[in-house]
Amino acid sequence: MTEQSTAVTAVTAVTAAIEAELRLLDPEVRRDAEAVGELLHEEFFEFGSSGTVWDRPSIIAALAASGLDNGAPIVASRMRGVQLADDLVQLTFDSENNGRHAHRSSLWRHTPEGWRLWFHQATPFTPEN
Repeated sequence: MTEQSTAVTAVTAVTAAIEAELRLLDPEVRRDAEAVGELLHEEFFEFGSSGTVWDRPSIIAALAASGLDNGAPIVASRMRGVQLADDLVQLTFDSENNGRHAHRSSLWRHTPEGWRLWFHQATPFTPEN
């Protein structure tokens, strides 16, 4: 593989992970258990901004009940990504939802079904004035 084709592959992988991450931030997708399930890896887990540790079944159930975001849009900013391996992309970004801010990191793994969220961590922060 040439250096140029490797760079194109990395851009494609990062773009696919960003598109999937943005889908997960959409309130309509978050309330649809099937849609969320299609985006989460079977081994998914998360360290939430609340301190809760989520696994795949618990986060799907909580999101379907809209208990985490009350349907309010989540605004993402400063999103960027890097391909760590052929099948692994890390995204980092900040989010704002109902006045709550968090630094976020996601690891997306490529599977035969496509890119799936394998790990997510959110750390709350207070923006400077």
